[in-house]
Amino acid sequence: MKVLGVDIGGTKIRMGIVDEDLNVHLDKQVPTTFPLYDALEKEIKIVLEKHPDVERIGVGTHGFVDSKRGRVVYATDLLPGWSGTEVKKQLEQATGKLVRVDNDANVAALAEAKIGAAKEYERTVCLTLGTGLGGGIILDDYIVSGGPNGGAAEIGHMILYPNGHPCPCGHNGCFEQYVSGTALKRRIEEANLPYSPRELFLNADKDPKAKELINAFTFDLAVIISSLQATFDMDCVVIGGGVSESAEYWFETLKEQLNDHILNPIDVKTANFGNEAGMLGASLLVLDN
Repeated sequence: MKVLGVDIGGTKIRMGIVDEDLNVHLDKQVPTTFPLYDALEKEIKIVLEKHPDVERIGVGTHGFVDSKRGRVVYATDLLPGWSGTEVKKQLEQATGKLVRVDNDANVAALAEAKIGAAKEYERTVCLTLGTGLGGGIILDDYIVSGGPNGGAAEIGHMILYPNGHPCPCGHNGCFEQYVSGTALKRRIEEANLPYSPRELFLNADKDPKAKELINAFTFDLAVIISSLQATFDMDCVVIGGGVSESAEYWFETLKEQLNDHILNPIDVKTANFGNEAGMLGASLLVLDN
């Protein structure tokens, strides 16, 4: 069986044809254009015309997703006009194929849990430290997602510091305001340090202020992981996203911080997949069903 995995981002849509042995037969990227649904349907039909043996379609997208209905409940201005789109219903009518839809962080987590860094584990939490903080939770092969508002597993918007730094979601002190790439840039500016996030890690051994800031960052991340462990009792945490590319400079510090916070031993790993995680995870949505 061959399926089409679609990863919808703010600047590009990545599509891949994957078979049940996880061989990738097509990997195509097109710019994200608007109106988004019309452009998406057009590009998918082009692929299906050339590859009529594709049986199912999996879609991972930015936004709050009602995964049961395959509906985008809410998307930010990153994807204007996308909120409320009945992606599953419309694509199934247009293509005659079975379609499943979920949040992009959830499908990326599915890829890591099934075939990536956490494939030997049964209960996994994936944290994507990028511009914001994305999260995906896979428990015994079940994706924690959906809900009436499509907001399940929105880890980035759990509260770390009540009355803390304001978040675009409207609350203050959210996780992503302390352990994302954007949060690191803000911390650096507040400390009056002349570094980019990567330069911060590179200068940790030479600059006490840089080391202090990294310690604060890893402390907050350790507290977040501890809180998630108390909720989900996962046996593995996978950390991906742009910030994880510098993990060699702060990973040991994080593990030391974790020793003071976790209830039980837990394995912490960096993600195996980069930008291809969304496409592969979207494929897995429909390969396993």
